Amino acid sequence: MIPHPNGIPRPHGTQQPVLEVRNLVKHFPARGRGLARRRAGEVHAVCDVSFDLYPRETLGLVGESGCGKTTTARVLLNLQPATAGHVHYQGTELTQLSRKAMQRLRRELQIVFQDPYAALDPRLPVNEIIAEPLRIHGLYDSSGRADVRELLGLVGLRPEHGNRYPHEFSGGQRQRIGIARALALRPKVLVLDEPVSALDVSIQAGVLNLLADLQAQLGLSYLFVSHDLSVVRHIADRIAVMYLGRIVEIATSDELFSAPAHPYTQALISAIPLPDPRKERARERIILTGDVGNPADPPSGCRFRTRCPLFAEHLSDPQRHRCTTEIPALIDHTQTHRSACHHTELSRSPALSGLSVVTGDDLPRSARSTRGPEGR
Repeated sequence: MIPHPNGIPRPHGTQQPVLEVRNLVKHFPARGRGLARRRAGEVHAVCDVSFDLYPRETLGLVGESGCGKTTTARVLLNLQPATAGHVHYQGTELTQLSRKAMQRLRRELQIVFQDPYAALDPRLPVNEIIAEPLRIHGLYDSSGRADVRELLGLVGLRPEHGNRYPHEFSGGQRQRIGIARALALRPKVLVLDEPVSALDVSIQAGVLNLLADLQAQLGLSYLFVSHDLSVVRHIADRIAVMYLGRIVEIATSDELFSAPAHPYTQALISAIPLPDPRKERARERIILTGDVGNPADPPSGCRFRTRCPLFAEHLSDPQRHRCTTEIPALIDHTQTHRSACHHTELSRSPALSGLSVVTGDDLPRSARSTRGPEGR
């Protein structure tokens, strides 16, 4: 068992995690222009990321585009090799496994991709798409057709849908097919890479409720990657917030929304639109200026300081110097709440944060539990 970072007590008591990630790093070579395309540096996509995923838990991984969350998910599954760090699945180190050894574990670790149409082979009918992983792992026998029909029913599709091709389905139905394919091998961990971002808002709730039902029925653990905090709020037990390759805050969903500790998290929450016009007009928004830093040349010290309202307006010169020169470590606020900010107490001050806390009742209807008719 890998020691927990900083010796923090486990949030699930004595329950052991199914997936353990420690000090994960992924750098890509940056190439110069011209015919030679010489190596000109490194893109720091993932830097020193650590977290646990527990049985039957949903951990949300949230951040802006380019923050490294999808790369983290791919490295976890060994779809891309890690530069450094460790990923343990039930005691097995994944980063050192050969391709053949990793294939045996693919049955227990599966992924659902963001674009369901690009993820499905347009040349195959749905029955064959779902059956393909069973054939690859030698599990498609005399009961194979019945297994495929069962999987279609599990995700809310009818048996006759199996004779159609992907282009004959709506986006939400195609995502259900992708989920059925991922479940064909009866995995224990499912990585969901932006599974509803390509869907209409009216369809998202149906897919989210399907995922919740499947988790309760099959005992799955989810790593749910998304840029939309309001969606993650609906489905996640805990949420990890990423910025430019690093986790800046991790907490239970309720703690993160009721008492966000990092200025970046506060800004993300304040950007969630509220359906009540009076509340929307009354609250003060946190506006971030500038773009996400360059991962090939990240800022020194705290990577968020170049956009941080606290750094720009409320810190003294010695405090700014610390942000510029020292990388903030994840520190405890409670047993299940950690953030990486040198000036957390100041950032959580109501007089400075300007943050109106978003509660479950304030969230848009699309991010709350409503069962839709799509795909039935």
